[in-house]
Amino acid sequence: MKLGYRVEGRDGAPPLVLSPSLGTTLSMWQAQVEELTRDFRIIRHDHPGHGISPIPIGEVTVAAIAEGVIGILDQLGLPRASFAGISLGGMVGMCLGANAPERIDRLVLAATGASLGTRATYAERAALVRAEGTGAVVDGARERWFTPAFAGSADARRVLEELREVPPEGYAACCEAVGAFDFHDDLRRVAAPTLVVVGEEDPVATPETVDALLHGIPDTRLVSIPGAAHLVNVEQPEAFTGALLAHLGERTPA
Repeated sequence: MKLGYRVEGRDGAPPLVLSPSLGTTLSMWQAQVEELTRDFRIIRHDHPGHGISPIPIGEVTVAAIAEGVIGILDQLGLPRASFAGISLGGMVGMCLGANAPERIDRLVLAATGASLGTRATYAERAALVRAEGTGAVVDGARERWFTPAFAGSADARRVLEELREVPPEGYAACCEAVGAFDFHDDLRRVAAPTLVVVGEEDPVATPETVDALLHGIPDTRLVSIPGAAHLVNVEQPEAFTGALLAHLGERTPA
């Protein structure tokens, strides 16, 4: 699957792929770019039908998005990279960690789970968006993505306006991919050292969801960030970036 992407940072720096959530674009990582490019060559990609990625034809799966990420690494001549993903992006990271362990150095899985919600819930949301456009899910996203104290901020409004601009078919196809994803039986195959990050007020990545990751992935630890809901890197960028850098700083040179 072809994915649009952007590369920043100096050539030769350790590569780090950043993967966004459903309904957001690579710009959701904007608060992390300046600090991360000091030490890493970052590769930010968009999900199918989001941002600069083409609208998909046919079914989208998390595994297909993961294959698209491998395609990006191949295009750039990168045998290995670290990977950080939020929500849907974290699901992509699990697939990579289990199915392409030779390509992944370290993993950061944020606000995600081996499954999230139910297939029926995501199918209903996909149908709504196909019928009424992506603007129909903005209010619900505001409640899931941000705490009430942050929901009216300029950063929250920017991300929500980008959601409104996502083409309906791109959002709907990726929404169905999230609903169909169930990786519980494969977590034990994730080989990379893994950091799980969660916002303490995240209504999507529940404690039970997070526990499944911690007990399923062999080499994992948790950072819980207060004052954040689902899009923890947007709402608490300093705490998130600090946790990410601490984990990646333990990397073993390739």
